[in-house]
Amino acid sequence: MPRTREQLQQAADAAERWLDSLDPAAIASPDADASRLRRIGDAVRAVAKSQVELADAVAEARAHGHTWTQIAAMLGTSRQAAQERYGELAERP
Repeated sequence: MPRTREQLQQAADAAERWLDSLDPAAIASPDADASRLRRIGDAVRAVAKSQVELADAVAEARAHGHTWTQIAAMLGTSRQAAQERYGELAERP
């Protein structure tokens, strides 16, 4: 499963290209409809956008002096897990 913002976006873009390349006539089912698969792609993009927003929010909280313990409490995780997941992103300028 993709974990970084870039990986999530790349996966969503690749899935969209794949859907665009499908030939409905070549699909065995007469009622084949890619809308359900496109919905998955939309959800992947929404997840990627949410993860970007979350990483940005954590970085901003750190930049304004909030501790990893406080951030972890909001994330519902341990301080160590929060710092491991977002530490590098929070330290970027």
